[in-house]
Amino acid sequence: MENRIIEDGMILIEDERIVSLGENQTGLRSDAETLSLGGLTVLPGFIDVHIHGAVGVDVMEASADGLTQVSAYLATQGVTGWLATLVPGSDENYASVSAAVGHAINGAETTGARVLGIHYEGPFVNSAQCGALHTEYFKTYSSPKDLDALPVPENAVRMITMAPEVDGGIDLVRELTRRGWVVSIGHTRADLQVLEDACAAGAHHMTHFMNAMAPLHHRNPGPIAWGLSRDDVTVDLIADGVHIHPFMLRLLMKTKGASGISLISDAIAAAGKGDGDYQIWGETITVKNDRTANAAGSIAGSVISMLDAVRLLHSLGVSYIDLARMASSNPARLLGLKHDCGSIQPGKRADLVALDQDSNVKLTLIGGRSVPNPR
Repeated sequence: MENRIIEDGMILIEDERIVSLGENQTGLRSDAETLSLGGLTVLPGFIDVHIHGAVGVDVMEASADGLTQVSAYLATQGVTGWLATLVPGSDENYASVSAAVGHAINGAETTGARVLGIHYEGPFVNSAQCGALHTEYFKTYSSPKDLDALPVPENAVRMITMAPEVDGGIDLVRELTRRGWVVSIGHTRADLQVLEDACAAGAHHMTHFMNAMAPLHHRNPGPIAWGLSRDDVTVDLIADGVHIHPFMLRLLMKTKGASGISLISDAIAAAGKGDGDYQIWGETITVKNDRTANAAGSIAGSVISMLDAVRLLHSLGVSYIDLARMASSNPARLLGLKHDCGSIQPGKRADLVALDQDSNVKLTLIGGRSVPNPR
């Protein structure tokens, strides 16, 4: 079910999948288990393609059990799938994280959100737009062998954020695309020609749009102007009111529209833990009033969930139909999973979230199974 709302509807689920949709319960088997969700709004489960951790667990240091803890927390926030997102690190660190992600995907039992794959934020990015990333691990590209240091687990979606202006950047986009990676442009100061070349080579998405990229300027159009002008380029946003002002969120809804935007959390390990000082990525990151900052004063990720982003945009007047696109179907399409999840349609996974009128999660279903109630 896309682009419409069924009032007082029914969703029939069998063997983890949606079998049918309707407006009454006729034809149900006598032994069918029923859940009454009267007064609630059911949306497809949220998919977060950019998240570094939560509840004290940092992806860069996590075991499979740690990733399972993150998955359990995310399910209480309506998230049913996510990409474990890495910052630039050593080859050894990358290998360790990839192994943990592989176990979470292929071996670990969890009732929480599914780990869908891995997202490398870097290391092929611009040091002039490093944000909170550590520049000592940044790299340039010279040959396909350079990708050997980016291990990908079996059965994992693979996504990377990169800056096409780095040495060898366009060849890198071309090689990543050939290998089936989702290539996203970010941490960049690329000019228009480089961006056009990157798009032609296979990069059709932009990471945490407007953040960690050259600012919009009327005499020097760069990544932001380019991203706004291209209907065939999608973007993702950290809709927390900190990374992007609510006025700008409204403007982006007018310019890119819901079809061109995916929501992300960009959450760090401090998410779900409250204010305080946290040791993350080898430095102290302070959280105060839901805003992160490192010692240099830079914003260092967020502490929101996808649910928080949905709530903020809904408070700005964005409909649940558009929010379902931005939090579910667009991320699924970006990752090449549109056939399997991201919308409420027969044949797709029964990954669902039920919200009350205040956008609180009352129920999350993952593969048709309810997860433990939120705290």
